[in-house]
Amino acid sequence: MQFNNLIYTVILIALSSCSNNKQTDGVKTAQVIKPLYETDPVEFDTDDPAIWVNPNDPSKSMVIGTDKDSNGALYAFDLKGHIIPGKIIKNLQRPDNVDIAYGLLLNGKKVDIAVVTERITHKLRIFELPSFSPLDNGGIEMFIGETGDLYRDLMGIAMYKNPKEEVFAMVGRKSGPSGSYIWQYQLEDAGDGKVKATLVRKFGAYSGKKEIESIAVDNELGFIYYSDEQFGVRKYYADPKMGNKEVALFAISGFTSDHEGISIYKTSGKTGYILVSDQQANQFQVFSREVENGKHIHLMNIKTSTNFSDGSDVVSIPLNADFKHGLFVAMSDNKTFQYYRWEDLAGNILDVN
Repeated sequence: MQFNNLIYTVILIALSSCSNNKQTDGVKTAQVIKPLYETDPVEFDTDDPAIWVNPNDPSKSMVIGTDKDSNGALYAFDLKGHIIPGKIIKNLQRPDNVDIAYGLLLNGKKVDIAVVTERITHKLRIFELPSFSPLDNGGIEMFIGETGDLYRDLMGIAMYKNPKEEVFAMVGRKSGPSGSYIWQYQLEDAGDGKVKATLVRKFGAYSGKKEIESIAVDNELGFIYYSDEQFGVRKYYADPKMGNKEVALFAISGFTSDHEGISIYKTSGKTGYILVSDQQANQFQVFSREVENGKHIHLMNIKTSTNFSDGSDVVSIPLNADFKHGLFVAMSDNKTFQYYRWEDLAGNILDVN
């Protein structure tokens, strides 16, 4: 079975790396995986990270993370977890989630952007990377016309770039109606080198149990995943032209309480793993990226030292000597983000179906 082959390959990588690396932090333990690094603490409350891969030198990549408060901020950290001086955006009004898009065309030039949801102002905030220069004219209002309680309070964000290199933002909120909980906006040049957002569709079933926060996009395969907390993970097409029918629903059992951060580790163009935070259990449940008999198969549970992890992100390319097989970053409730080597996570398989 193809999933077993993938797992076997990753185990070999993990065992080989762990036996050759002399660093004590980050080495696989019997029960709980420890991070290789933990970031410098933020001022208030970490919530969601995103990894920006430097296209010219991956060793100079950054982790971008939100500090969630009414006087919050957006931080950049280096690959050892240190705050990068001059890469902090202060005075954001409860920044919640952040995601990254590469190659948005502005003023005839392709730029990378970090997109942040600012809950209190109901706005998207957009910053160029790696400069952190603002591109949003003070913010772009979302969910205009919505009047329900908390219907405009922004939370989740995930970026999608289609084969035509058009860039979209999938935006969630604290509450909303089933069938249109998530709104999708196309991001484009407003004509002055700043970004404008055009609403292109409303979609997304909601169980009504708690809320929808974490959203993730698989650009290569063209799918959106989001956590309907305390219910399951839902899957849709990212292309609006493919319609609003739900493609799959999984992870509907075995979670302690909340489904939170979703991250996609890619082993090829079509294969890999979907990691979903089982928040109250302090673990990540892992599912196959590919489907078998129409289902994403549960593969393993990975215990980590994160506590009540909300947002997370992962990349599957080598960045430096520390992260030869990729980097997994997850929020922990001690005001930090934790950095894990992929081989350490993959080598601690607690349950394989």
